[in-house]
Amino acid sequence: MTIKLLESQTAAFLCAVLLAGFASGCGPKAAPGAEKAATSAAQIWLAEIDASHYAQSWQKASVVFQSAVSEEKWQSALEAVRKPLGDLESRKLRSAQYATQLPGAPDGQYVVMQFEASFANKKSAVETVTFRLEKDGLWKAAGYFIK
Repeated sequence: MTIKLLESQTAAFLCAVLLAGFASGCGPKAAPGAEKAATSAAQIWLAEIDASHYAQSWQKASVVFQSAVSEEKWQSALEAVRKPLGDLESRKLRSAQYATQLPGAPDGQYVVMQFEASFANKKSAVETVTFRLEKDGLWKAAGYFIK
């Protein structure tokens, strides 16, 4: 069963951003350390969600993310979908792929990551997280999908 966090056009946009990174296969070569920096930022951002700090996770997301979904809709979606999964038991990076172009998203530097996760109420899940390098030089969330 696939759990989508967002509805209608917002969901389609974010899911396209997330999944397109994997469909593109081998993309451009990442700047040295890009995948590691994005993965580190993603783990910190996911910890905000794990702690039920949903508003803070939206505030720390990229401009692309904030433009696609309002803070209120983000919080509501996480309350409805993520919270019932319960406490995080484990999370392990499965893959990280660099891309400069993703359908429906502005060109830029992205890293699409998949994490294998286990929660108190769902033992096996895959979290797909897309991070974008912002103008301020920080990697920030551009998409989140869990199934």
